[in-house]
Amino acid sequence: MSTSNPPSAQSLSGKIALVTGASRGIGRASALALARAGAHVVAVARTEGGLTELDDEIRAATGQPATLVPLDIADGDALDQLGLALHQRFGRLDVLVHAAATLGPMTPVSHIEPKHWDRVVAVNLTATYRLIRTTEPLLRASDAARAIFLTSGRVARPKAFWGPYGVTKAGMEHMVRTWADELEQTRIRAVLLDPNTMRTKMRAEAMPGEDPATVTDPAEIGPLIVELAQADLGQPTSSVVFARWKADGTLVSV
Repeated sequence: MSTSNPPSAQSLSGKIALVTGASRGIGRASALALARAGAHVVAVARTEGGLTELDDEIRAATGQPATLVPLDIADGDALDQLGLALHQRFGRLDVLVHAAATLGPMTPVSHIEPKHWDRVVAVNLTATYRLIRTTEPLLRASDAARAIFLTSGRVARPKAFWGPYGVTKAGMEHMVRTWADELEQTRIRAVLLDPNTMRTKMRAEAMPGEDPATVTDPAEIGPLIVELAQADLGQPTSSVVFARWKADGTLVSV
């Protein structure tokens, strides 16, 4: 994966960017950074109030509104309708940031209730497939589409009680790499991004005793999202790791 220079102001002017999980955490930080770089953001999340607050901040920073889409990412039919609506309104998609995810229960594998397992699979894995399915035609219509998928170091480092989350993120990684290989001859490029530990609601659920002041603010990942949205990306044989990018400013896969 190549190294690129830091993005300039308004470097994504005229681009259409879809961000899932946009009402909080890394998704929100990504949406704000993309909007400030000039992109028109289509923000997807379940929480309508969070989307409205995001829109207010984007308007304050850029003078332009976002397109707000309140939906449950696990609703496949709604994702299909989203793809159709984006086609009708914009005709293409230039940037996809898939940040929506759920932690699921922190419990031994043998104790997981089927309904909880099904929900984590629906949100973290099946929704990725449905999102790829509905956005690929739109990404093909872009002259240089970039798709960024948030993953986790837990894939490579399994740990007790993280079963549903780790399993579904591992499946997502495999799916994204397979899809990227299928699109090698197109102008679409995909990347897996490991944000490490960040001050998000999910992190607080997983580590309730942790002092949030010791954890990285999600806003710090914004510049990396903007850079990846226009970088000369290779095949995602591994993940870009936020901590390494922060340390030396280059896009290094590990």
